[in-house]
Amino acid sequence: MLKPQDHGRYTGLCRNSYMSRQPANLPHSHAFSLVEMLTAVAIIGIISFLALPNLIKVRSDAELNMAIARAESLNMAMATLVQVRGRTQAKSDWNASTNSQTRYSKLAPYLSYAESQLTSYLPNGYTITFNSIDPLKKVTLKQGGKTIAY
Repeated sequence: MLKPQDHGRYTGLCRNSYMSRQPANLPHSHAFSLVEMLTAVAIIGIISFLALPNLIKVRSDAELNMAIARAESLNMAMATLVQVRGRTQAKSDWNASTNSQTRYSKLAPYLSYAESQLTSYLPNGYTITFNSIDPLKKVTLKQGGKTIAY
């Protein structure tokens, strides 16, 4: 039986013997063993291997959704241009524009978020083609050569 004066002296087991069954004369190890480290790295690797394809799919889906939202914003901006300028003047301005960038610059004031360049406005890999403004037609959204229906 331990006496009060024996508290902290060698008793055969660690001071907190209910928590550790390590003999008291062995030093306490505060580091992980090589096996524990390799196991942890292997588990993290397996989880990463399983999660990576899902993360890539989530990102590509997010880019597609952003491209569709931006195309819809351009459609709304075209409708706003027609309402503000009037059908005849909007058609004249639209037909005077020779390329997609100049048409985009006519729509930029009617967009809540507009980059200075059309290529910066859309996610990488996506392109749009402006169609007629009279009658009003939706822009054509493409990823590579594939037309995206939205």
